[in-house]
Amino acid sequence: MDDTLVTPSQTVGPFFGYALPYEEGPQVVPPWRPGAITLRGRVVDGAGEPVPDAIVEIWQADSDGTVSRGGGGGLRRTGYGFSGFGRCATDRAGGYGFSTVKPGPVRGAAPYIAVLVFARGLLKPVATRLYFPEEEEANSADPVLSAVDPERRGTLVAQPEDEAGYRFDVRLQGDGETVFFAF
Repeated sequence: MDDTLVTPSQTVGPFFGYALPYEEGPQVVPPWRPGAITLRGRVVDGAGEPVPDAIVEIWQADSDGTVSRGGGGGLRRTGYGFSGFGRCATDRAGGYGFSTVKPGPVRGAAPYIAVLVFARGLLKPVATRLYFPEEEEANSADPVLSAVDPERRGTLVAQPEDEAGYRFDVRLQGDGETVFFAF
């Protein structure tokens, strides 16, 4: 008989509001920059209730499809450039918002933004992708999006809000749960 005791995993926190957000975090580019778009949405739980203490993090290529490698990193913003990275705490209604650019395609993939969500009850962040609705042809050929059940692909496509804005809600579980990936 094995004398090893198995203990359940535990969550700690949430400490996100103290350690991870920073003032320029939601600005991948400044909102006044030509070509800037807004990306906003809500993080909700399985019952559709807001998650007011989550962190949404995005990683992306620039509008030409160039992935930033190295340099000043995501925490040092110049005030006019593209960082490729953003982080935003949710508000009481579970809302978040970013100022960014629509990414260009990278290595044959449809334009997308990688999204991580840190939230209470999760030992690790959940990873998903945001695709753009006007990229129908590229989306249909994207190898990652094509691997998702067709009935659930819509959870990965942002909704247009206006000429320069998109909405992307993240549902952590339940009916309409956002598709999450294991990377």
